[in-house]
Amino acid sequence: MHLCGRIAERIDPTWVALYSSRGMESYNLRLFMRYTVLIADVLIYFPAVCVFCKMFCLKTSSLYKAAVALVMLLQPSLVLIDHGHFQYNCVSLGLTLWAIIGLGSGKDLLGSAAFVLALSYKQMELYHATPFFFYLLGKCLHEETIYRKLLKLSKIGCTVVGTFVLCWLPFLTTKEMAMQVCHRLFPFARGLFEDKVANFWFSASLIFKMRDIISQTRLIQLTVLTTLLMLLPSSWNLVRKPTFNRFLVALVNSSLTFFLFSYQVHEKSILLAALPLTLLLVECPFPGVWFHTVATFSMSPLLQRDGLSLASVAMLVIFVTASLIVFNPLETIWTKVMYTSSCMGMAVLQFGLNFLQPPSRYPDLFPVLISAYCCLHFLVFLAYFHYVQFSLDKPSPMYWSDQTLEDQTTSDVDKKTI
Repeated sequence: MHLCGRIAERIDPTWVALYSSRGMESYNLRLFMRYTVLIADVLIYFPAVCVFCKMFCLKTSSLYKAAVALVMLLQPSLVLIDHGHFQYNCVSLGLTLWAIIGLGSGKDLLGSAAFVLALSYKQMELYHATPFFFYLLGKCLHEETIYRKLLKLSKIGCTVVGTFVLCWLPFLTTKEMAMQVCHRLFPFARGLFEDKVANFWFSASLIFKMRDIISQTRLIQLTVLTTLLMLLPSSWNLVRKPTFNRFLVALVNSSLTFFLFSYQVHEKSILLAALPLTLLLVECPFPGVWFHTVATFSMSPLLQRDGLSLASVAMLVIFVTASLIVFNPLETIWTKVMYTSSCMGMAVLQFGLNFLQPPSRYPDLFPVLISAYCCLHFLVFLAYFHYVQFSLDKPSPMYWSDQTLEDQTTSDVDKKTI
């Protein structure tokens, strides 16, 4: 972002002038900012997706891997938020994907450094932090001797601390500056949730007005405790059996748990859960496509305010069509029934949001119904992927065996593909 600011200053100093540039929306400035997102995509996120498909797609055909990469890049929620709503999520998600590639290829130190960069860029990467921690801890504990355990743990610890120090050094000049940065990273004063978000606390507040009868301090304690308890099963399973495919599923469970139960959640935070599910499209096409459909729909009120309702429908149609061609996620009658029924409910609510006038007593009727509807879906996805993670040892046609990705990763590393 500093580099973008320097370039903007060279083009037109008024774009980045302190105070006076706030609220500026000139055509050239908006065009420049849109291009910076696209360039960030091309430099960080796109290459990471291509490398991941090259290394971990189980099909050997280059054409198939290219098709998978294309579908992953068409992930609707990320495209709509970064290029429609306008944000730079591709940077943190791209760095996280590079970290995943590092861990999957056995380069734990590079993977650790990449994840620290992602976390330093955007604190919401905490959604992915517990699987990274417990996967690396599990790998250390599974070394043969105590010496090798301690050596590996020390190397990872020094890499993480060193990378954090380098990232934070400019902000550690004074105590006041460091505290101000921490205050902005964790905005507790903004409340339990942001707007009409499809998580557990907002849905529960429709019945039980927690914010009116529970103090903010108690709410923070409640959400932290609930989140930690919900993270415990997946984390314990991962540290006991630290395999790469289990790590990918744990990323889904961790990010969904944070989204559903943590404090101060925004609609756009669902992008954190969308990343690992994008990576699992090859092995779990039906739940992956279904999740991306629901995730995009859960942001409908936000996208409507940005004038992106038509764009969101178009992106979903493109993504689902491409997925049907590449993955065939609706190959059984039950998957067709479940997906179609779910989409019919979404279509009804989307129609109401865009074309119907809600009762004057309930002006936010449709955004609230959309959030509650999507929250139920996300709870089902959370339960399902916990089942998947704990069932990886058992052969099943629903998902891959526990060694499939491990064997593929080892083979690719031996061939020095990265």
